[in-house]
Amino acid sequence: MNTQLKGGLRPVESQPARTEIKHRYLEALTLIERLHRRLLDVIKDDFDRTGEQDVNPVQALLLFNIADAELTAGELKSRGHYQGSNVSYNLKKLVEAGYVNHERSSADKRSVRIRLTPKGQEIRSRVDALYNRQLQAVEEVVGLSVEEFDRLNKALTRLERFWTDQILYRL
Repeated sequence: MNTQLKGGLRPVESQPARTEIKHRYLEALTLIERLHRRLLDVIKDDFDRTGEQDVNPVQALLLFNIADAELTAGELKSRGHYQGSNVSYNLKKLVEAGYVNHERSSADKRSVRIRLTPKGQEIRSRVDALYNRQLQAVEEVVGLSVEEFDRLNKALTRLERFWTDQILYRL
């Protein structure tokens, strides 16, 4: 129901329509959460098959998302990948294990720049190879097309923007 009243207000939707969208909204939230956990399971399974036990799936995704960039933990967080304490803890572990280099900025001694070491690049490449192996099956077996991913990504981006606005503007 998209009809607007004077002043841009919308009429209150009927209870059945509200119940229907609430059901879909809660279902979407559950799927988003479950999909993230399942992705971590897929990465763990792939690493277990080859005996890779040095990094956990969250750390492998972190390495994948750093890629070839040189950035700060704050920049990584602001890209929306990780929560602050999560990224700090995992970066510390990855530095200790030799997957990530870090050095203090010469301009701002409080800021630490990070980048992958060759060892970190190997893990990043493994996750990329996993994604590449999945691409053909996603289209052929699951039947998801470029257009469907475009619609899905647009919808998820709008939902993310909505949640961000809820926080920023305290709606």
